Amino acid sequence: MARTIPKDRFHDLIEAATAVFLEQGYRRTQMADVAARMGVAKGTVYLYVESKEALFHAVVRHADRTARIDLPDRLPVPTPARGATLEEVRKRVAEAGNLPALAGALARRRVVDVRSELEGIVRELYTLLSRQRVGIRLLDRCAADYPELAAIWFATGREGAVELLRRYLADRIRRGLLAPVADPALSARMLLETVVLWAVHRHWDPSPQRVSESVIESSVVSFATRALFGPA
Repeated sequence: MARTIPKDRFHDLIEAATAVFLEQGYRRTQMADVAARMGVAKGTVYLYVESKEALFHAVVRHADRTARIDLPDRLPVPTPARGATLEEVRKRVAEAGNLPALAGALARRRVVDVRSELEGIVRELYTLLSRQRVGIRLLDRCAADYPELAAIWFATGREGAVELLRRYLADRIRRGLLAPVADPALSARMLLETVVLWAVHRHWDPSPQRVSESVIESSVVSFATRALFGPA
């Protein structure tokens, strides 16, 4: 008799695997660890995915999903083709780099209200990073074990965002609309890291501050704007 596979278990597998990869990184994570987190035998995991590579690829694909994950048509999910997981990471990085408010500001010739413009840029950045926090945390955690992934994540993702912010700050400072800083690139990095800390990493803080999401977002926007706009 064919073995019945519960439909919800693939979702549970991705949830468990995500937690283990976040805790242990890519290299240290073993299929037995994921099975233990699920409370099933190691062999059960292999009913759903062919290998750790297939499992990691599925975790990257489904990070930050808002609905339950459907059972794939093909089981076990095969090991991805060479480069497929890196391509998935490139896609996530491209999505994370989609910042219309910042892009619009860089293209704008005439600035009417730089304070509102800057607030909109920081809020957009916070919202985007918060919505993709699991995927961002996952890539941060696993990059040290996965050099090819790190090259995409840091060189294209983080450094790309820093460069866009640097260009914005340098232009608005040159126009006399923002307070001068010693190094626009450093200020851009500080801005990004501040937003990342509160939008992403605080969710894994072992001793988090009990503050509502809306208050944190507003506080980050206000803090960054005041720091970059200078004294009133």
